[in-house]
Amino acid sequence: MREEFAITHPPDFAPAMARGTARRLLARALAKGGIEPARIDARVLLCAALGIDHADLVSNPGYPLGLGAELVASFAARRLKREPVSRIIGHRDFWRARFKIDPAVLDPRHATETLIEAVLDHAARSPRENWRILDLGTGSGAILCSLLQSLPGSVGAGIDISRGACAIARDNLAALGLARRGLIVCGDWADALRGPFDAIVSNPPYVVRGEIGRLAPEVRDHDPRLALDGGDDGLAAYREIIPASRDMLAHGGLIAMEMGAGQHRAVESLLTGAFGAPVEVRLDLDGCRRVVLAYPGQ
Repeated sequence: MREEFAITHPPDFAPAMARGTARRLLARALAKGGIEPARIDARVLLCAALGIDHADLVSNPGYPLGLGAELVASFAARRLKREPVSRIIGHRDFWRARFKIDPAVLDPRHATETLIEAVLDHAARSPRENWRILDLGTGSGAILCSLLQSLPGSVGAGIDISRGACAIARDNLAALGLARRGLIVCGDWADALRGPFDAIVSNPPYVVRGEIGRLAPEVRDHDPRLALDGGDDGLAAYREIIPASRDMLAHGGLIAMEMGAGQHRAVESLLTGAFGAPVEVRLDLDGCRRVVLAYPGQ
């Protein structure tokens, strides 16, 4: 009962309450609700609600919440119901940039940065002036934008079947000054474009359909099901993407795909069967097999 009370009844945040007091109360409420990291979430939500940065919060803990008290209370209630912080504040920091997100797109997660690192490692070993990049299932455009930022001479295209996701990806390209180098196309995987591309990347839906209901509420209730559902065995998207990529990948190019826990052998087998090429697996920071890469023509 105590946990339910903490989840459904956030603290009262009066306009006269000091920022420092509000931060402590919010962190305590989040911790009681089983949310971690409670202190970091409390800081981020408080700063976003008040329109201040961390330095201002630390320097002026005695300032009252003022007109921001109502928004602080709203943010607190939403987080206690397990809505992710990034969705509450409307953006996610990923790689070297801040990306707008909304309910139409997957919330970019730091494990996906392993894919960015792998592609850039390959680019460093195989230098060329103009990389041509294809991002299948681009979502927010976080992968495509990050690669375009990190490879200044590159151009690229992102494909997504969701019109809402395509709109967000275009907004992110424009906000980062990448609109002239990046194209977003609404379509079904690789059917909408022709190659060749030097790098094909994808973070496809890979959750086993029957396991979606057991995911954390932050994922299950807030990420679009279209971006999660990998079919009965989690591999449906790979079976479509990998064969379609054969005619779109340039000689000496790279295909890099994120995958879920325990899927590496199946995805490796699909890549080997399609390309007959060396395959490499990369671990994320938690030591999980997160990215699989194939190097046809090498």
